[in-house]
Amino acid sequence: MKRNTLTYAILAAMLLGIVAGEAVRRLYPDPADIQAFAGNISLLSDVFMRLIKSIIAPLVFSSLVVGIAKLGDLKAIGRLGGKTLFYFLAASLTSLTLGLILVNLFQPGLHMHLPLPAESAHPDLAKNHFDLKSFLHHVVPQNLIEAMGQNEILQIVVFSMFFGVAAATTGDRGEPLIAALDGVGHVMLRVTSYVMLLAPLAVFGAAAGVIAQKGLGVLATYGLLIGEFYLALLMLWGLLVLFGFLVMGRRTGTLLSRLRGPFLLAFSTASSEAAFPQTLQELERFGCPNRIASFVLPLGYSFNLDGSMMYMTFAALFIAQAYGIPLALEAQITMLLTLMLTSKGIAGVPRASLVVIAGALSLFDIPEAGLLLLLPIDHFLDMGRSATNVLGNAVATAVMSKWEGQLRH
Repeated sequence: MKRNTLTYAILAAMLLGIVAGEAVRRLYPDPADIQAFAGNISLLSDVFMRLIKSIIAPLVFSSLVVGIAKLGDLKAIGRLGGKTLFYFLAASLTSLTLGLILVNLFQPGLHMHLPLPAESAHPDLAKNHFDLKSFLHHVVPQNLIEAMGQNEILQIVVFSMFFGVAAATTGDRGEPLIAALDGVGHVMLRVTSYVMLLAPLAVFGAAAGVIAQKGLGVLATYGLLIGEFYLALLMLWGLLVLFGFLVMGRRTGTLLSRLRGPFLLAFSTASSEAAFPQTLQELERFGCPNRIASFVLPLGYSFNLDGSMMYMTFAALFIAQAYGIPLALEAQITMLLTLMLTSKGIAGVPRASLVVIAGALSLFDIPEAGLLLLLPIDHFLDMGRSATNVLGNAVATAVMSKWEGQLRH
C-alpha cells in the first residue's frame, strides 16, 4: 500500500471508529454491552500494538549498533552525541517553558473549583514514584534479553552504544557481525511495512472503543483544557518547524510531507513508539544517513519527548489550579526542572507520562488523586503529545544530519 493511501486509510478508519463507537453507545446503552464491545473491538488495536512492539527491540538494537559502528572513530561518536544531547536539552527546556507560560496564561484548572480530596493519592498511581534509584535501574540494563522483552528502550540504547563502540574498535573480526546486524535492520524494516497494513484496523478499534465507553460528551466537558493544550502544541510545532527551516531551508517542507504517515499513526494510536519504525524509514528516504538516523532517533525516544514534557507541565499545574493550590514562580520553575530530569527515559507509549507526573505531584504536596481528573480525557491529550514527540525527534534527526554535513538531496 502506498504511503499516501495508507495515510488516508488511517484517517478514514479513525473517523469511522468515532461514528461506530457513538452508534454502539446509542443502540446498546447497557454498560455491560458497551464494556463487552470495547473489550472485543480493542483486540484489533492490541494485535497491532503487540506486533509493533515486537519490532522495536531488534530494530533499535541492530540499527543503533550498525550506526555507531559505521561512524568509525570514537571522536565522531562523541561529537555527534554531544551535539544531539545539547539539542535535546534545549528542546526540552523550550517545550517545558512554553507549557509553563501558557498554562499560567490560560489557567484552565480554575474553572474546576474542587475541594481537596480526603485521600491524597490513588493507590495505582502513587506507587509509581520516580527516584534516583529507580531511574538508574530504568537506565542501566542488567540483562539485555530482559530489556528487550520489556521494551526498555533506554536500556537497549545504553547496551547498544557499548556494543557498537566495541564493534567499531574490534576491526576485521567485528565486520561480519556488523554486516549481519545491518541485514537484521533491513529485514525488520520490511516486517514493519507488512505490519503497517494492519494500522487502519487498529485505529478503527481504538477510536470505536474509546468513544463507545466515554461518548462524544467527554470532548465537550473538557473542551477548554483540550483546546488550550492543542493550541500550545500548535505553537510548539511552529517553533520546531521554524528551527528546521532555519537549518534546512525549503527541504523542511519535504520532511513534513514524509512525516504525515508516522505523525498520523502516532496521533491516532496515542503512541509515539508505534510510529518509530516508520519514522526511521521515512527519515532515511528523506536523506538522513542510516548511521545518524539510527543513532539520534532512538536517543530521542528516551531524551526528547517534547509533547510529553509540555503535557506534564500542563497536567501538574492544571491539577494545582483545580484544587486552588497556589504555586510561586520559584516552585513552578523547580517543578519544571524536576519534570525535565525525571521524564528522561519514559516510554513513548500511552499514559507513561502519568507515572512521572504522579512523582512530581507528591514532591510539591499536590494531591496525586488529581490525576483522576485527567484520566477521562488522557487518551485524547495523549494523541497530541505522541504526535509531537514524533515531529520533534524527526526534526532533531534531520537537523543533526545537516549539521554533520551528511544530509543527502
